[in-house]
Amino acid sequence: MASPEIVTALAIAGELTFNPLKDKLSNAKGESVLLDEPKGYELPPKGFAVDDPGYQAPAKDGSKINVKVDPNSQRLQLLEPFTPWEGTDLKGLFLLIKAKGKCTTDHISMAGPWLKYRGHLDNISNNMLIGAVNAFNDKTDSVKNELTGEFGPVPATQRAYKAKGIGSVVVGDENYGEGSSREHAAMEPRHLGVRAILVKSFARIHETNLKKQGMLALTFADKSDYDKVRQDDTIDILGLTNFSPGKPLTVVLHHNDGSSDTFPVNHTYNQQQIEWFKAGGALNVIRKQFAKG
Repeated sequence: MASPEIVTALAIAGELTFNPLKDKLSNAKGESVLLDEPKGYELPPKGFAVDDPGYQAPAKDGSKINVKVDPNSQRLQLLEPFTPWEGTDLKGLFLLIKAKGKCTTDHISMAGPWLKYRGHLDNISNNMLIGAVNAFNDKTDSVKNELTGEFGPVPATQRAYKAKGIGSVVVGDENYGEGSSREHAAMEPRHLGVRAILVKSFARIHETNLKKQGMLALTFADKSDYDKVRQDDTIDILGLTNFSPGKPLTVVLHHNDGSSDTFPVNHTYNQQQIEWFKAGGALNVIRKQFAKG
């Protein structure tokens, strides 16, 4: 492909055989003239220095810096640290939803118009699991509120549980959390009070994201135990006081008819990730380390 300068010269001359280095053209006065050879700089003469590099170095001491956000903002909200683990087994948890089939990060935290709230965790949490299919009625965004007996949206139901101080469990199918590595898909359940995600299998990145937020990411040791989960169950997660790498935990399903099912559940937590869980999230661990340093 010819350079722009040569193309321009050929256009002026009107001949493809025109050589701009040797051939002359007639100017407005009828004089024969050579075109000036184009000149340019391979590199800026003064280097790449600019007055506004677009970078502002962080303060050497950030302890006295306050980040202010309008409390009425619908798109920005300062993050509050998540609550550390209370040091006991988890008992009396409600089942929020038993998701059926594919449940991607977009089912858990939809994109589209919701992305305008990605800087406001509470607002974007209103899309939590609204795309997941409820195994008990094959509907999306329709789960039973165990406090009222009525069916309603997943986020509103979980907010009702949170207001009463009741934790919950999300049960899922295979490859739960596949798709884009959307951090909000782990942050939203954590923010709204979901304590554990129990599935047949995880997409690896989503499983790690849950761990970073201080959530329990658990898998059925026997995948057929998924079928034992009933809509009105209350759930216990036992073994947390001895939570250690490679050691399964135990789930107890308390059914409405007075019967129960007990079975082991697996996890892939290493010791560092267990510390994240105990501290209420990886950021809480980092915060403590900085406070000591």
